[in-house]
Amino acid sequence: MMRFLILSCVLLGFASFASAQRVAHVKFEPGNFGTMVNGTVTGNEYFDYKLGAKAGQEMFAELKVSDTNGNGVIYFNILPPDSDGVAIYNGSINGNIARIALPKDGDYTIRVYLMGNDRDTGKTVGYNLDLSIQ
Repeated sequence: MMRFLILSCVLLGFASFASAQRVAHVKFEPGNFGTMVNGTVTGNEYFDYKLGAKAGQEMFAELKVSDTNGNGVIYFNILPPDSDGVAIYNGSINGNIARIALPKDGDYTIRVYLMGNDRDTGKTVGYNLDLSIQ
């Protein structure tokens, strides 16, 4: 029984490592109000981009697939400061172009993730994410 418990803990630890979250803090060059970031997401992974903004500003985000070994089923959500995972914009419902007024000051999270067969079969999707705050 003890051997089974240890093996289970090791496997569960490995599974959580395989879908580890990645985070990047986005800063604009002086005089600019936007930037382009790019990356890849594989399977259950997601990539969080943190971006500081003020209440009343408008955020623009557009996500495009750059390459894939699957179907390219990639989306993004926008989470407000201090969110417990609840999004104020859901790309899988509203599409991969967003323009939203921000409700409060703080660090917003743009979470890029896969869905469907690409997520379930561990495919990799490359992307370009255009971000701006005005």
